[in-house]
Amino acid sequence: MSKKNFTGGLSSLLGENTKEDKATKVGRPKTQFKEITKTSQEGTKENETRATFIVNEELLDKLKAIAYWDRVLIKDVINTALLDAVAKHEKKSGDIKPIPKK
Repeated sequence: MSKKNFTGGLSSLLGENTKEDKATKVGRPKTQFKEITKTSQEGTKENETRATFIVNEELLDKLKAIAYWDRVLIKDVINTALLDAVAKHEKKSGDIKPIPKK
């Protein structure tokens, strides 16, 4: 019968660092070091933020279909549509003024 080694369990209860603790880091190393100012930016790329919108279901289905057939992400289809809408508005009304800070 082989001897049991209970030191790892006891060490973890006592809070002692072992060689195993240092070697158990998993996953990719962090490669992005952007400053996160809002929780909606967590897990996003540089210059991106998470937003939630209420959208007509039929329109969303069409956007998903466009993304599927064009083999792109839904966010890329929406980003392109928003860029087109802003460009159209700027062409019609001129530059967009920023919202004043309170």
